[in-house]
Amino acid sequence: MAITHHSSKPPITQGWLLIAMTACVIAILSINAFLLMREHRSVELAAIRTSLNIVRLIDRDVQNTVEQYDSALSALIRVSKRGDLSNLSQPLKQMLMFDKAEETPDNGGFFLLNAQGDLVVSSLADDTPGKNYSHWQSFIEQRDSSGNDLFISHPFPTEATQGACCISFSRRISGADGSFQGVAIAQMKVEYFRSLFQKLDLGANSTISLINTDGTLLIQQPGRDNARDDLSHDPIFNRLLKEHKGSFIAVSSKHGQEELYSFSEVGKLPLVVVVSLATEDVFASWRRNALLVGCVTLMLCITLLGLTWLLGRELQLRRKAEQTLEAMIRTDPLTELANRRKLDETLTTEWLRAQRTRKPLSLIMIDVDHFKSFNDTYGHPYGDEALRLVGKTLKTFVRRSTDLVARYGGEEFAMVLPDTHAEGAAQLAERIRHTIEQLPPIKPGGIPITVSLGTCTQQVTADDSQTRFLHCADQALYQAKKNGRNCVVSRNAAGDA
Repeated sequence: MAITHHSSKPPITQGWLLIAMTACVIAILSINAFLLMREHRSVELAAIRTSLNIVRLIDRDVQNTVEQYDSALSALIRVSKRGDLSNLSQPLKQMLMFDKAEETPDNGGFFLLNAQGDLVVSSLADDTPGKNYSHWQSFIEQRDSSGNDLFISHPFPTEATQGACCISFSRRISGADGSFQGVAIAQMKVEYFRSLFQKLDLGANSTISLINTDGTLLIQQPGRDNARDDLSHDPIFNRLLKEHKGSFIAVSSKHGQEELYSFSEVGKLPLVVVVSLATEDVFASWRRNALLVGCVTLMLCITLLGLTWLLGRELQLRRKAEQTLEAMIRTDPLTELANRRKLDETLTTEWLRAQRTRKPLSLIMIDVDHFKSFNDTYGHPYGDEALRLVGKTLKTFVRRSTDLVARYGGEEFAMVLPDTHAEGAAQLAERIRHTIEQLPPIKPGGIPITVSLGTCTQQVTADDSQTRFLHCADQALYQAKKNGRNCVVSRNAAGDA
């Protein structure tokens, strides 16, 4: 008898297929999310670079403008202290004092006040000397200050500029002993900065602001002409002052929207330039792309999972069909017992196992007595029914998963009994014989069914032959028939009864 070897691969179940594909989908989504977040960061960094460049541009322009005004104020103070000033004509005085003032952009007038706040001289032709301006914020701040720092006022409207909003720059005039002798003041139209900021289109929800370090909002574009908002208690403004320069994202307490703030202090001046970009505008294009990519990726992943499920279902159906076919190949259709092919495979497997474990292997061959006469007498349908009844009865004697009962061919059956000694095999064979003998006839009043049984037990070694083992059981069965049938004959592979 040929020995067959079967390689068994673990089946790919629908569940494992779905788990594997789900893992792939999660990996795809994770990679996609990582790439989108990296792109988000790239967009953010690009916006930061752009806004910081704008801040530097504004910073430089504001610093240059303020330096122009400060230089003009210094020239005004220097000329006012000349000893020969009283000997000069008024037009010449005006020219010397306000020569640099003419170079300043959008100025609203230069003023020289004495210690009482009275106007000494003005660059405005219709301004009368002697007029008192002691109520001006610039005068009060410089009078009460002991230092000589440049002071930048809050925005305010003036009559000289037809109500246009201005800010003033001022410096204290001190005597040799440090006593207060007056103030030099220059007014600049805020419109200058507004026109500068308007050239920079940052988006509808974004702003450019110039803020005094005391928290006064000097100008904001877009915004009102005269802002004068007090931001000293605003947490974002306090963070700007603390960090001096840089960028961060925060929710605006004023607008209630998330904004990207880029900022810088203007040189050594008490000013901070702030560019705030609404993140809604910054990431608008990224959000559209992310939504598109996300939806497409999600649809592809859902499609993959759906196709995987269908593939798994088809594989499952195919596997069931293969299992059914496999069972049919190894099952006798009449008795529903294992067939000769299954018997050969099992016998080979148990033979090799018995060699390894050195445990006995027994085989029982069973033959239905006088079956040809039974068929001739009652017909093939009754003969088939008799075989089914015998097969059903034999199946009740299979108690272990390693035992096997099979239809050997025709009216012959076989039982493979691993780890069973000769005595146990003989006892089982006798119980089978007795049970079948007690079965009622297939046809009332008919011939009872009996069987002849031959057993063979082998202590398998490497030198033993499986063919001889099978022949031994056949010979025992032949002897049982020769002894008159309806009996059991036991042998071993050496042929001893």
